[in-house]
Amino acid sequence: METEDQSELCFPQLANISCGKPSSGWSEGVFLTVLLYFSCVLTVLLNLLVITSISHFRRLHTPTNFLLLSLAVSDLLVGLLVWPGEIYLRKSCWTHGDIPCSVYNFVSFTVTSTSVGNMVLISADRYVAICNPLHYNVRVTVRRIQLCVCLCWFSSLLLSSILIKDDLVHPGMYTSCYGECVIHIDYTAAVFDLIMTFILPLSIIITLYMKVFVVAVSQARAMRSRVTCGKRRPSFPMRAKKSELKSARTLGVVVLVFLMCFCPYYCVTLAGDSLPSASHVLNLYYMNSCLNPLIYVWLYPWFRRAVKHIVTLHILQPASWGNNTL
Repeated sequence: METEDQSELCFPQLANISCGKPSSGWSEGVFLTVLLYFSCVLTVLLNLLVITSISHFRRLHTPTNFLLLSLAVSDLLVGLLVWPGEIYLRKSCWTHGDIPCSVYNFVSFTVTSTSVGNMVLISADRYVAICNPLHYNVRVTVRRIQLCVCLCWFSSLLLSSILIKDDLVHPGMYTSCYGECVIHIDYTAAVFDLIMTFILPLSIIITLYMKVFVVAVSQARAMRSRVTCGKRRPSFPMRAKKSELKSARTLGVVVLVFLMCFCPYYCVTLAGDSLPSASHVLNLYYMNSCLNPLIYVWLYPWFRRAVKHIVTLHILQPASWGNNTL
């Protein structure tokens, strides 16, 4: 009996202080576990395509695309480090020590909050482009965008440091036994995190979206009224208005997906980590990093053309970075 009990421990040689091994399988089963790992791989591949496309092709070096690049980097880290780490923790004992555990938790908080910050910046960029198109090139420059991206990453690092400062200063202080990697956030810190990484960003995104939608719809109606009155149809302005409406619809999808992925996680977090659905909503939370490249980039024709050049290895040709067909 004692041998069987010890076989269920993470460290049988430390029977008195070792954690028990996680249950043999998640309630989701083997199929969904494989599906989660596949989602991680897909997240990495999609965001790598975004990073390669924007970094390689000179024509894609625009302020908006640099924001997409920053978003892709944060989402890449989610698919490469954070999400697989969470799956590993649910299936296996933590055998890497307290300091790597603290670093993992710090990286998790940083990259997820950075992803949210990047979405806010992209929404603001689209707001200026649609609502103030004549001032866009003056107000939104590559240098200013680079500064905003740096501030976004720095703010995320600072926020993560505040939320888990105790664990960073004293790694493993909340660990009850050997073989686990836990993070403790009190209720006050959880509410602060809720405000800074969900309520405030969501409020900004929704406010900007509503203004973009109103402007785009009013301009489209004005163009239709001109056509109805028998005036000459201005093809270029009409295409511009259609582009604005498409941007408005894209931002609408952004808000919807953001709500679907983030709301369940924060509801469960505030209700209590012991809820059975905690692991499910966390996976949904990370799924946002897989959906982001689809929402922000896959809908753009230049990305599909860039992917075609990458897959067919045309980027290996001399001076392919100056390709003008994108």
